[in-house]
Amino acid sequence: MERSKNCVLQLPISNPALLEPFVDACVRDGVRLIAIVGDGSRKTEDLIDELIVGDGSDESRLSVATTSHPDETVEEVMAFAASGNADVSLVKL
Repeated sequence: MERSKNCVLQLPISNPALLEPFVDACVRDGVRLIAIVGDGSRKTEDLIDELIVGDGSDESRLSVATTSHPDETVEEVMAFAASGNADVSLVKL
């Protein structure tokens, strides 16, 4: 399944073990943006950034940007992620 280039990750995450495979799939599939919405989005953004960067030896992983949106609605973040007519998918883990 081809993933949208921009993803909105809606919190809470039902199973934290799903986060790392999701991030790896985003990197592999060429996702450009992971926008995290909901309570705890700043902490989740930090975790995702750590997963993306890893030990820093693979610069190809650094093409994914992240943003956190703790005080915005899902609709507002979807609109933000779609700016520039980007394809956006809403993800719930």
